[in-house]
Amino acid sequence: MKLISQIAAISLILVWTYTGFDKLLQFEESRKAFHNQTFSAELAEILAYLVPLTELIIAVLLLFHITRWWGFLSSILVLAVFTTYVGLIWTGAFPRVPCNCAGILESLGWTGHFILNLGLIALAIIGLKTTISNKKVTDQHNPKKN
Repeated sequence: MKLISQIAAISLILVWTYTGFDKLLQFEESRKAFHNQTFSAELAEILAYLVPLTELIIAVLLLFHITRWWGFLSSILVLAVFTTYVGLIWTGAFPRVPCNCAGILESLGWTGHFILNLGLIALAIIGLKTTISNKKVTDQHNPKKN
């Protein structure tokens, strides 16, 4: 079970680190892409900073056993928001098709992006469940002393 949790964590760390740093390294391009989204300019400006920072914080949370549960939970929540947004774009809910995907993710298309996000959510759920199971096993083997 620990191996499954570690594989899930490493996979998500790579995704979050890649996407977060890509947005920071190409900040002006990323910022313009946020301003091309369907929300207000003020929100776009906040998200241009908040999204890559959040992605990198999640990667850090996943690095350490003590914060890994929070990293998996954060991954699920953020990916659910991203997936909902991609789903709305994919179904034509917005008047234009914006994109603020990192590097190779831009070439996926909306269907591929949606499927990838669902897979990442599943991976985060598996990671969260195995982390909880690992903690229960550890707690059973290390009873607290009174």
